[in-house]
Amino acid sequence: MPDSKQVIMLFPIREYPGRLQDSASAKLGKDEVLNMIRHGASHVFASKESEITDDDIDRIMEESEKKTEEIKQKLDKLGESSLRGFTLDTGDNSVYQFEGEDYRDKHGKGGMGMWIEPPKRERKANYAVDAYFREALRVSEPKAPKAPRPPKQPNVQDFQFFPPRLFELLDQEIYFFRKSISYRVPKNPDLGSDAERVRKEEQGKIDNSDVLTEEETAEKEDLLQQGFTNWSKRDFNQFIKANEKYGRDDLDSISRDVEGKTAEEVMEYARVFWERCNELQDIEKIMAQIERGESKIQRRISIKRALDCKLARYRAPFHQLRIQYGTNKGKNYTEEEDRFLICMLHKLGFDKENVYDEF
Repeated sequence: MPDSKQVIMLFPIREYPGRLQDSASAKLGKDEVLNMIRHGASHVFASKESEITDDDIDRIMEESEKKTEEIKQKLDKLGESSLRGFTLDTGDNSVYQFEGEDYRDKHGKGGMGMWIEPPKRERKANYAVDAYFREALRVSEPKAPKAPRPPKQPNVQDFQFFPPRLFELLDQEIYFFRKSISYRVPKNPDLGSDAERVRKEEQGKIDNSDVLTEEETAEKEDLLQQGFTNWSKRDFNQFIKANEKYGRDDLDSISRDVEGKTAEEVMEYARVFWERCNELQDIEKIMAQIERGESKIQRRISIKRALDCKLARYRAPFHQLRIQYGTNKGKNYTEEEDRFLICMLHKLGFDKENVYDEF
């Protein structure tokens, strides 16, 4: 027969006065308490020598049910912390129930307004470690401050082709202005000995400069009128594009494309341009543009000659022309259609603009 301590261990909910004072104070869960009650109560009631009365057992059962109800209420009130122990094994409950509210009916169209779309994760285009550290360690070198210039200087563009003597006088004026304000060319030891040599030469020009005399000032004003002062940057760009389009030798077509300039003005400018084009700052880029256009012109001329030679072999090319396709013949057009296109290109002019609109 179990003694009183063994009986109390079957219901270890809390301490009681009297005989229950020595009860263990361990906290047990709901299932453990119910299991003890089911399997331990029969031994208690079957004991004939037990000193525990029915009132004691009723009180223990009442306290157990009360404690169980308190635990249940705490679990129902749990909010965010309950998500940490979330499991798909819900038993009789539904995953649509949360904090006492059923979200099953709100999942349809009526509840879409409550849904907040999470931000989309953007994948980085480049995860290269080397590129990352190259960007992180890149330190922009501070640019050297520009040297001061006189407040009043004429706007002289290289494409206007002023006499070279004008630039000598303008440089002398600039050097003397820097000398008057005691300007010193800054040192930059990071660039090496060559940069230091250039700096000393520049500083020497400043130190040895003199103010322009009256004769030099008058000469400067006269030279400012000898360049192509009426040619703007827009006129120059039109001239370059016309050379690319027609070639440098087709001056008549070039003159028609330069708006606001007569044929004589364009021809005079073209003469000086090809004599002094190496003075331009972007001459390599400009020449590459013109030569690219001229190569296209030469290709059109060679194709036209080959076309003339081909069709000259036939008295009736619309019927007699034979085309050698090789292995590259497509399936979109028949030989008769290709023959018609070739003959019409020869008739209307291969190098004519919008020739296909006249078919």
